[in-house]
Parts: sequence; C-alpha cells; structure tokens
Amino acid sequence: MILPTKHLPPRRAIISVASEVHLLIKRRSTVSSIWNNLQEQHKTSRRVGEVSYDWFILALDFLYLMGKVDYEDGYIRKVKS
Repeated sequence: MILPTKHLPPRRAIISVASEVHLLIKRRSTVSSIWNNLQEQHKTSRRVGEVSYDWFILALDFLYLMGKVDYEDGYIRKVKS
C-alpha cells in the first residue's frame, strides 16, 4: 500500500500520491484546495478518478507522519527542514 507491489502500480502507491500532494501544497493550503488541485492535475493528464479521496487523505497522513507537513488553524503548510 505504501510502496508499489505486484498488484499496485507505482503511480497509485501512497508514497507516489504523497509526492504529488507535497508538490501541490503552497504556503498555506486548505485540504479542499489541495484536493481540487490534484483533481485538476489528473484531468489534464487524463488520470481522472485514479486517486480516491481516501488515498488522498492517507497521503496527507503519510506526509504528516514523515514530518513534511503540519496542520494549523485549518491550513496545511510544508515544514521547513
């Protein structure tokens, strides 16, 4: 689930989705704005419906657990290393 397997293509693995999501996070972003940006990105690349909202939330959780994003006052922001 986190990493690609024989039955899970690399672009659907949580680590790949988390990478896409991380690139979409601006200075301060809401969850809904990140989700909308991801959907727009997938529309332009003809990957509509490939990532469900559940996988998107799991990707955000993964980024939070890795210490790459933080949640404060309703906004998600990147954590500076």
